[in-house]
This record gives sequence, C-alpha cells and structure tokens, in this order.
Amino acid sequence: MNDGYWKPYVPVAQRRTQAEKAVAKAKKSGKEMRPVRIEGHAIAKTFWGKAWCDNLETYSDCENRLTRGRTYARNGSVIDLKIEPGKVRALVMGSSQYKIEIGIAAIPDAQWNALRKECAGSIASLVELLQGKLSTAVMERICQSQTGLFPEPKDIQFDCPCPDWASMCKHVAAVLYGVGARLDAQPEILFTLRQVNATDLITQAAELSTQTRKPSARANVLDDAELADLFGIDLRLSEDVPNTKQKAGSRQKKSK
Repeated sequence: MNDGYWKPYVPVAQRRTQAEKAVAKAKKSGKEMRPVRIEGHAIAKTFWGKAWCDNLETYSDCENRLTRGRTYARNGSVIDLKIEPGKVRALVMGSSQYKIEIGIAAIPDAQWNALRKECAGSIASLVELLQGKLSTAVMERICQSQTGLFPEPKDIQFDCPCPDWASMCKHVAAVLYGVGARLDAQPEILFTLRQVNATDLITQAAELSTQTRKPSARANVLDDAELADLFGIDLRLSEDVPNTKQKAGSRQKKSK
C-alpha cells in the first residue's frame, strides 16, 4: 500500500534489472562503479568474510532489517561500494536509488597495540612472513568479536535518505553485507576501515623475533617500509578457524 510517503514495492526481478541498467548507465558516462556481485546463496566464502557477516548478525537491535539487507545484497542492489579509511560509500537500488554513507571509528590505540602484541606472539617465526602468510591463529585473533578489528555498533554511524526510521534500514544492512562479500577478495580493507597499518604486525613480529634471539654483530635494522617491501601480507589463508560470536549492543542512526 502506498500512503503517499512510502514508495510502492518493487519486485526483485525488476529491482535487479534497474540495478544493472543503473550500473551500465553510470559506466557509460565515465563514472567508476564497483558493484557487489554475489555468486550463489552464500554472501561470503572465506573465513574472514563469513566472520564479518556473523559479527553483523550479533547486532540484535538490527535483526529485523538484516534479512531484507541480505536479500538486497544477493540480488545485486548494491550497485556501487567504495571503501576508504574509516568510511564506506555506496549506492543501493531500492524503490529509488539511495546514497549510503557509513562511518566506522578508528580502533583505539590501546586496543590495536594489544592486538599487535598478541598476534606477534602467535607467529612462531619470520618464515611465515617470508612466505607472505599470517597464521590461522593470527586471523582468528584479528576477526574476534569485540576485541579484534571488527567494529561494534557504537563504532558505526550511518546515513540513508530512505523513510525507514529503524535503527538500521535494509539499505544500510545490504551495504554492510556487501563489505563482507568484498572482504573475500580484499581482506586488507578490514585494516583500512579501522584506520591501522597491516605492516605494523610485521614490524611487531620482527621486533619479537629480534628480542628472542642473540643479536648478530652484523645485524641490520629494517624500517617499516623495507619490512613491507620484503615481506608483504597475504590474508588469503585456510578457512578452518573457529568462529566466535558475541552479543553486541545497539547502534544509533546518524542524524542528517
């Protein structure tokens, strides 16, 4: 029913067609579009992508919009999703095209420092880093709810122009699920969102390794840039890390 304020319902097939046309039109005009494409039923396939979605579903105050958000994400309604330090910008095709902005707070220094030390303690040696890998123990720690890099509701602010006054509308939920899908291919965006440098983990591990072995008279000290160039980071690892789910509090919708 259209009461003059809510727009009429748009069927899934029609919304998908509209989304595809909107992307094609934008690209034709020279705009860079990064739509979320999900193949199959699962939104994410890697451990870290699934863990992001699982963490999202602990936001109990938002559960009444999460189901619709998952549907929107799966049917291609997130026609553009761009991630910057501490911010997500997206376009979602619903009954209209909605511009979504989500702000995510930087992880507190104390929490990041503690996380770095714990992760470094999980790395047996620099051999893993030379292979461009982080252990599953490190990945489990990074993706742990509340104390890892995943944001809590209090860390998130969002804005959507739709008329839904829920604490989280389905369009925002779709974008957050889209982030989970994007994490599959680009796990480094987790560090980008929380505004920290992944190479800090390498530096911490190198320092720990140096402290636990006898110093060489000809030892060389590498700075952060050299460590990053030498080791690099590849988060695409095994997906057998156990999942940790904890309840989070409520979130508030950012006032426009």
